[in-house]
This record gives sequence, structure tokens and C-alpha cells, in this order.
Amino acid sequence: MSALTAPPTPAFAASPCGGLAAPLAGAEVVMRASGALWLPNARALLAADLHLEKGSAYARRGQMLPPYDTHDTISRLESEIAALDPVIVALLGDTFHDSGAEGRLCADEASRLSAVARGRTLVWIVGNHDVDGPKALPGEVVDTLSLAGLMLGHEPTPGPSPGEIAGHLHPAARVAAPRGTIRRRCFVTDGSRMILPAFGAFAGGLNVRDRAFAGLFVRPPLVGALATNRVRAIGWKRCVGD
Repeated sequence: MSALTAPPTPAFAASPCGGLAAPLAGAEVVMRASGALWLPNARALLAADLHLEKGSAYARRGQMLPPYDTHDTISRLESEIAALDPVIVALLGDTFHDSGAEGRLCADEASRLSAVARGRTLVWIVGNHDVDGPKALPGEVVDTLSLAGLMLGHEPTPGPSPGEIAGHLHPAARVAAPRGTIRRRCFVTDGSRMILPAFGAFAGGLNVRDRAFAGLFVRPPLVGALATNRVRAIGWKRCVGD
């Protein structure tokens, strides 16, 4: 895309919640320190890649991780809902780590997920790990969702895609610091599209300098790195490879 048609560099502004507000393809969005995205005009809360029951999946293969990832991830989602009172909650795919994860939920965690849908619209966007969506939990199961002039999906479409919000890549930024480098999960956006960080406790992250991100942005993007109780704006030149 030429410089004449490229979107302006997004202007990040500090939000009272410790997040960062930014324009995205004409809409206002707020990057939250939890890794969720808030669309204030639509009162919509978005989160990607929860990977619920990843710990139990690894345990079945003999890798004993602490079995608290689902509890922690749902607790953080509940905290965001309590703080924002959204009318829409959209989960952008890979909410479950595998096709059997829903069946491995304990009764309490299944009940807490069901409660997310009470009094609001809950949308499950399917991903490559959960292609069929949940079978027993309430909510709408879709491939993509159009909302507030934006297109929500799981995996970023190749090439520029104005207005797209996706997950899948689990972006993380490694930033040069005076005493070495710091690595954090992050949002990444050029003002035209945005990739969300993984929300799941055990989800991990892929460096934004990885070639998987090549070609997704029409100009060098900006990064919103997750820190304790805030999101930090990071310029692209400060992001380094692993």
C-alpha cells in the first residue's frame, strides 16, 4: 500500500484502567492489561486463545504442569466482565486447547463459563484447536463476527486486512532494556488491523519479529506490551528478535 493510502500511525493514549486506547480502522478500542480488548462503543469484550484445559492435555501426555490454568484464566475473564459489564463477550478461537477439553472441565468451571452468557451475548469464534466450538455450553458458535465495523476472527487472513481483529499468533515482544531484554505478551497493530495476545495462562507467545507476522501490516506496527496493571506502548524499532 502506498504512503498516500496507508492508515496513519495509531495514536496510543493512556486509559484510566491502565490500558491503552487507540483508533482501529475508524473504531475506538482499549487494550487492557489482562490481554483482553474492549470496544467501548459496542460494550464488547474480546479475548483470544484461552486454551482452557491445556494443563490437563499435557498431563495426559506425561508432562505434569500445575493444573490451575483453567481456573486462573476464567478468573481473569470474570474480573474483566465484572469491571466492564459488557453486553457482548466474544472469544476469538482456541478457547479450548483440544476437542476433548470441554469434557475435562470440572463442574464448577463449566458453571462459571455458563454464567458468562447470563444477561449478555456470548460468542464463540472457532479456531484451529476447537473447530466445532463448545457442545454443552451456552452461546453462539461462529466462524467470524462483524461488530462495530470490525471483522473478528481467529487466524489473521494473509496480507493487509483493514478492520480485522484476530488472535492465533500469540504475539509477544522482546524489548531492549538497559540491563538486557524484557519479553512480554502484547497487542500489535498498525491502526488498520490488530492481533491480540493469548489470554490463556499457559498459552505462551511468538515473537512479533517472527516471519509469521510478515506481510500482515501495511506499515511498521506499534506494540502494546502487557505489564503489571498497565499496557506499555512500544515502538517497532525497539522490538528485537529472540
